[in-house]
Amino acid sequence: MQFQIMNSPFNQEQAELLNRLLPTLTEGQKIWLSGYLAVSQTTEPAVAASLAVQEAPGQELGVQTSTESSTREITILVGSHTGNCQSLADDMKEQLKQQDYKVVLYSMDDFKPKSLKKVEDLLILTSTHGDGDPPDNTIGFYDFLHSKRAPKLEGLRFSVLALGDSSYEFYCQTGKDFDKRLEELGGERLYPRVDCDLDFEDPAAEWFEGVLGVLNQSKQSSQPNSQQDLAIATTGTTAETTYSRKNPFKAEILENLNLNGRGSNKETRHLELDLEDSNLTFEPGDSLGVYPENDPVLVDQLIEAAGWDANELVETDKDGGQQSLRDALVSTYEITSLTKPLLEKAAELSENDELKQLIQPEKKEELKTYIEGRDLIDLINDFGPWNTSAPEFIKILRKIPVRLYSIASSLKANPDEVHITVGAVRYDAHGRARSGVCSTQCAERSQPGDTLPVFIQRNQNFRLPENPDTPVIMIGAGTGVAPYRAFLEEREELGAQGDAWLFFGEQHFVSDFLYQIEWQNWLKEGVLTRMDVAFSRDTDEKVYVQHRMQERSHDLYQWIEAGAHVYVCGDEKHMAKDVHATLVEILKSEGGMNQDDAEAFLSDMRKQKRYQRDVY
Repeated sequence: MQFQIMNSPFNQEQAELLNRLLPTLTEGQKIWLSGYLAVSQTTEPAVAASLAVQEAPGQELGVQTSTESSTREITILVGSHTGNCQSLADDMKEQLKQQDYKVVLYSMDDFKPKSLKKVEDLLILTSTHGDGDPPDNTIGFYDFLHSKRAPKLEGLRFSVLALGDSSYEFYCQTGKDFDKRLEELGGERLYPRVDCDLDFEDPAAEWFEGVLGVLNQSKQSSQPNSQQDLAIATTGTTAETTYSRKNPFKAEILENLNLNGRGSNKETRHLELDLEDSNLTFEPGDSLGVYPENDPVLVDQLIEAAGWDANELVETDKDGGQQSLRDALVSTYEITSLTKPLLEKAAELSENDELKQLIQPEKKEELKTYIEGRDLIDLINDFGPWNTSAPEFIKILRKIPVRLYSIASSLKANPDEVHITVGAVRYDAHGRARSGVCSTQCAERSQPGDTLPVFIQRNQNFRLPENPDTPVIMIGAGTGVAPYRAFLEEREELGAQGDAWLFFGEQHFVSDFLYQIEWQNWLKEGVLTRMDVAFSRDTDEKVYVQHRMQERSHDLYQWIEAGAHVYVCGDEKHMAKDVHATLVEILKSEGGMNQDDAEAFLSDMRKQKRYQRDVY
């Protein structure tokens, strides 16, 4: 067919050019051109042009049957602290592979940073912990990317999914840093960064759909339904798992014991849960996710303070599901803590000038002080009246966050069971008694025979050595000792020959020596080689685990030199920080290193999976 002005949308000059060109094209070139034109309608010209197949000298241009997405490799890098990002990434990898994408996945500390310049499409999933700090398994890559050694990344396409907690000042900071730095290095943003709060499932799914939509735009029109059925599971591949984060298993409580003795000012619960018929499996180092409920008494106090109707129906999900207001506040919404985003949304529902002033940027410190230790009842009382109904008000609330507890048992030693160690949180603040949501539910309102909705949270960053004969050093305080109970149960079942050394700290020997009899039995049987304890309130001068480590510095260094793996579990701001500083000092005093060498030594141990932390 000859192109003419009358039978085409082209002008005279364009029609003449096309009529001269088309007869010279091979069949393969015509097919390629049709694909190129189709793709160029939905993507940038530079991306469409990259679909071109170069014709080798002396060869006719063949038909390109593969798409850009099947030739550009997708690299997923994960920075995970509790395992949420790892679970999301595992599932994304499987879904991408099912749609014929080439995809590789790395924990960031397993990825060689110098390989970054070879990466084509990069997806980063990372959490943030502490005061805006990157997770432990992210530090090396993070430092490299922000150094002068980082390469220019023209040609790289990237997108970042950031997980965090909006109650912290530096919310999703690690993800923000990666996003900014990749752009500075010349990368092209494939899809905008998404920042996720504790209820991350829906925004994570939307991010993945957006990323996949852009990737699919680079495909030729052979897969018109490629963006359907993109619902994302959040606990890894679920083909063989019925129960997951989205569908928790209601585990019956078999035992609920107080581990503390008479006179203790603490209450630490040991819970044993029945997993029979759940098909849930786990490894030592994993966590158990628990969906808690708010204290009904606190909910009733909130409803009374706000003047709401407890029986009024409210929507609790995007699909239009409804509950009574009271049930929704008990089972669905967070009411025990305040965040900056919550106060900003609340200010839009109030005429209170004091609240509106409190959220201004120059009031940053005042806002931080107000939020600390207060809950929704305080907000209602301090800044009412509210110009909205209860159904509208609760739309500004986030869902009750899942609680994660280090698993304190081995599945090999206790088939069809999972054990956790929970410290009840109770304190007074601003004239009222306060308590932890899940911890006091376990301590006060959960009896044997009751059930808890649970799921398994994988944590690949806190694992026993592959070789059971490798020596291990385990350092923990309070409930931070829980995973080491699982470690020793597992090593006992495996008949591990490697030495094991436990450092444990608490307040009082008589009342707070958690799992004392079990440790002593393992010492007698040789499963546990050494144990050093620190009970801070039993002496005039407080003694903590780091002091015991310092006292045993020579032996500790010898164990590390012999290849021991070092584990730290507990409070990140104090205990874990002090333990790290003590390890540095031991390497300096016993190994003759300077500060930089000692830090580099620990960094190298971390990359080798010989220094692992589960901190909170």
